[in-house]
Amino acid sequence: MLKNHLRRDLQWLKRQARKDRRITAVLLAGVPAVWARQLSPWETADGAPLILLGLSFGLIAGSAMAWLISAYFVTRTLRTRKQPAEELRCISRISSAKEWAFCSLAAYVAWHLLQFVTALVLL
Repeated sequence: MLKNHLRRDLQWLKRQARKDRRITAVLLAGVPAVWARQLSPWETADGAPLILLGLSFGLIAGSAMAWLISAYFVTRTLRTRKQPAEELRCISRISSAKEWAFCSLAAYVAWHLLQFVTALVLL
């Protein structure tokens, strides 16, 4: 009976990992797309303090690093696993990849908020 419960839990974890992998793939495709769309006509605000430009570049770099870490974790999960312990490690990596992908998105949102507040203050 215990094996049945463990097998059922492992199957549930695998289903959840597949959902998380899809979410991560969408985020990994979407974050660079929104950055490219946003930064294509690179304009700096006239008279923007150096600290704001530093914060902007820091957020861009943070988002890029989080995206790379997330992509690394996803690529580590592409191979099929045969042992349950390997499957659990794979599931853990997928959840870590999802967290890092959301961190990358959060850095983009923070950058957008910084640009909005800067525009309000400089008016």
